[in-house]
Amino acid sequence: MEILETLNKTLLNKNSNQKNKCLLDTASYKQTALMYSQMENTISVLSDMQANKSYVFKSEAAVELGLAMDENPVEIDSIWEEEILRKIHPDDKLKKYIHELRFFKLLDSMKPEERIHYNVVSRIRMKDRCNEYRFVKHRMFYMYSPYNGKLRFALCLYSIALDQSIGIPSDFLIINAAKGEVIVEDKLNYKNILSQRELEVLKFVGEGYTSKEIADALSISTNTVSRHRQNILEKLNVKNSIKAFKESFH
Repeated sequence: MEILETLNKTLLNKNSNQKNKCLLDTASYKQTALMYSQMENTISVLSDMQANKSYVFKSEAAVELGLAMDENPVEIDSIWEEEILRKIHPDDKLKKYIHELRFFKLLDSMKPEERIHYNVVSRIRMKDRCNEYRFVKHRMFYMYSPYNGKLRFALCLYSIALDQSIGIPSDFLIINAAKGEVIVEDKLNYKNILSQRELEVLKFVGEGYTSKEIADALSISTNTVSRHRQNILEKLNVKNSIKAFKESFH
């Protein structure tokens, strides 16, 4: 199972029946997303895990990143904002998915009253209106339902990073905002661990390609792809901070 399928299976509330339904008011959360976009000039994405929908509120930052401003908000029949995700550097996109899975599993293991203290802060590369990569600050918050205890909303905020220094790498952090502490810090550099071919396979995996599709794209056999994928798991598994990565392939 690829990482996007794992995330969909993990995050979406597909089996919510009427008795077990979350009754939180979507309109109030949409208003919160709108306020963030207006006050902080962010691109605010509110994803509804129960309805499998997203609402994208854009600001002038969207223009800088070359995103269309035809509608505001844009309503999407998916929890994935493809127009934005296509802009993210492939390496950072894969790490973003892994980090989100790790974040969910961390919060899922906590008591409900503790979850509100935690959020994700990332520094990722996205293509701008000139088709050049710029650093973007990405923050993510999860809101759980008091009715059924399940994850209901995810709020993602994208804003142009103040520091555009190339020498500073992409960053993926989980923080406790109440204490001002970094809980999980992932600065794994795949390029120092994996071979060039393994990096190619890894990028295809992150985009949701099957082993057969990867084999066809790289003109190699499916057995070779499977061997590369196993090597990737074994190499990355030596890093404690990347345990969730292995789970994403099962």
